[in-house]
Amino acid sequence: MRVREILAVKGKVLYTIAPDMKLPVAVAAMSERDVGSLACFERGRMVGMLTFREIVGALHAKGAAWGSVTVAEVMVRNPLVGRPEMEVDELRRLMVEQHMRYLPIMDGQTLMGVISFHDVARAVLEEQGFENRMLKAYINDSPQEEVRT
Repeated sequence: MRVREILAVKGKVLYTIAPDMKLPVAVAAMSERDVGSLACFERGRMVGMLTFREIVGALHAKGAAWGSVTVAEVMVRNPLVGRPEMEVDELRRLMVEQHMRYLPIMDGQTLMGVISFHDVARAVLEEQGFENRMLKAYINDSPQEEVRT
């Protein structure tokens, strides 16, 4: 299975934010949309990623003053990215090794989507379920040997 297949199932909705926005705006957007990350765009180009991990870090570092912090101050600049043609196992390995819960998928300079570790887990489960059903169907349809008594 390739990353492009996960994106096809997930859909093409992208949630973005400008780096000059304040963190409370980002938190509200993430909460309203029930997402854990936002791609940060400036002048039509992705310049970073913001996840709840960076927001929690800002809360810890700034305390009560976190509301004045901009996205640009805490976002991950130039994040690692995946490619649509990657195998899911390669993507999963990258996410685990880099401790990433969200990975932007780029095709050249175009953001194709953001895949979460949850998306990967769901895709793997669905693929395993499909393979399991196919194996069971194969076993049930196989010719049976005649038992001699």
